[in-house]
Amino acid sequence: MDYKNNILETIGNTPLVKLSKSVTTIPALVLAKVESFNPGHSIKDRMALKMVEVAEAEGRLKPGGTIIECTSGNTGMGLALAAAVKGYKCIFTTTDKQSKEKADILRAVGAEVIICPTNVEADDPASYYSVAERLSKEIENSCWMNQYDNPANSLGHYESTGPEIWRQTDGKITHLIVGVGTGGTISGTGKYLKEQNPNIKIWGVDTYGSALKKYHETGEIDHDEIYPYVTEGIGEDIIPENINFSIIDHFEKVTDKDGAVATRELALQEGLLLGNSCGSALAGLRQLAGKLTKDDVVVIIFHDHGSRYVGKIFNDDWMKEKGFMD
Repeated sequence: MDYKNNILETIGNTPLVKLSKSVTTIPALVLAKVESFNPGHSIKDRMALKMVEVAEAEGRLKPGGTIIECTSGNTGMGLALAAAVKGYKCIFTTTDKQSKEKADILRAVGAEVIICPTNVEADDPASYYSVAERLSKEIENSCWMNQYDNPANSLGHYESTGPEIWRQTDGKITHLIVGVGTGGTISGTGKYLKEQNPNIKIWGVDTYGSALKKYHETGEIDHDEIYPYVTEGIGEDIIPENINFSIIDHFEKVTDKDGAVATRELALQEGLLLGNSCGSALAGLRQLAGKLTKDDVVVIIFHDHGSRYVGKIFNDDWMKEKGFMD
């Protein structure tokens, strides 16, 4: 009989899907790594399981313990699945800009969810970073995963995402394009791919209001560039330790509107109902079309599923309210 011992064994080995109607301006072959096929419907399942396994091995996460994390939703889902199988409790902090669906889904898998304000500094006591750190100190037998600075985040992608892409493209990949938040996906995947072929270009997609592109180019955080933005899942107002800037060849910024519109187009043109950061990655790739040739093989990572955004990106009234559609 062919079966898995638990849902965690279904993580990874996601398909590469050729894009067509959505990339008519791009001369290269564009292949999407569709991570919504993971059981938690996002790429974060990979690193969530790795963070749990490493914490267990290091003795930081003990039987009956509580997993604590600050998350925009997807990492929380991956951690919640691992917790359900392994017998841990979960407390997640998130921000009030995240879609309601994300919080509801996390509660459905047994997590306690604490909503924190978006428009505060990262070191503010009310920020979702600070609240998670405080809870981890107050709650006995708990472990704060801290995906931003936890090296197990990047390691999960170095061990799984990178090798899969290399194998699936027969080593012919020339460009990887990824939306960047914590930096684990682009850094771990990019490190593996560059070890196989140093000529592979690694492109990161950032959003306006985020500090990442400017920091990559200057080594400085420009506070004038940091302001609230609508796009979920990418961009940061801090510099996570997981981002290996030496691996990233270029950052491309995408507007909230272009990311949202491209997300809708992926559903209409490719039949791919995906999340906000997926549209942003596509919009960034379109902006970089002039740097590509017909001989290039581009892999674009699509992080998560559109079910997380039904009340936002896939809601006409919300899109009109934001000025993203007529």
